[in-house]
Amino acid sequence: MGRFAAVLLDMDGTLVDSDAAVERAWERWAAEAGVPIADLRPRMHGNPAPTTIRAVRPGYDEAAVHAAAARQLQLQYTDLDDVVPTPGTARLLVALKELELPWAVVTSADRPLAQARLGAAGITPPLLVTVEETERGKPHPEPYLTAAARLGVDPARCLVVEDSQPGIDAGRAAGCTVAALRGLAADIRLTDLGDLADLLLSPGP
Repeated sequence: MGRFAAVLLDMDGTLVDSDAAVERAWERWAAEAGVPIADLRPRMHGNPAPTTIRAVRPGYDEAAVHAAAARQLQLQYTDLDDVVPTPGTARLLVALKELELPWAVVTSADRPLAQARLGAAGITPPLLVTVEETERGKPHPEPYLTAAARLGVDPARCLVVEDSQPGIDAGRAAGCTVAALRGLAADIRLTDLGDLADLLLSPGP
C-alpha cells in the first residue's frame, strides 16, 4: 500500500453515513414532483442530483433540472440528525495522519451540504472537492482528476475509496486504484474504513 501518494474519499456512504438523510430527501422530492419512487431508488446514491433528475425526468429543460436539483438539495441541508462517521472512519483518519498521507474528500454534494454533513460527523478534510468545482460530475473522472491535481499527485498514485458504481467508474476513468465498500467490485474490497487503515499501516513485503 506504500505505493499510494494520496487517498481520495467519497463522502456520502463512504466517509459519512448519510444514507437515511439522502433517501428521505429523494422520497420527499419524488412525492412533490410526481416521480415514482421505484424509478429513483437505483439512482439515489453516487450521482449528482442533476444527473439523477435528468434520468427520471428526461423532458425537463436545463432550467427545470437546475430548479429541481436546488429543491432536492434544500431538503437535505438541515436533515443532519442521524449523520455520523461510517465505521472505521476514526481509525482511518488516525492512520492517514500517522503516515502523513495527503487526502481529500471528493463528493457529488454541493459545498454547503458537504460542509454541513462533514461538520455533523466531526470531519475536517484538508481538501474538499464538491460538485460546483467541476463541469462534469461522477461517473466522469473530472472530480478525481481535479483532486489529484490540487494535491499535486499523479492520479496513478491515488487510491480512490467509493461506495457506489458511479464513483467507482469515475475513479477508474481517472486512472486511480479504486477501493470499494458494500461488496462492490473494485481493485480492493473493503468491509469498512478500518480495513483500509490496516492495509495502509501494514508493512510491505
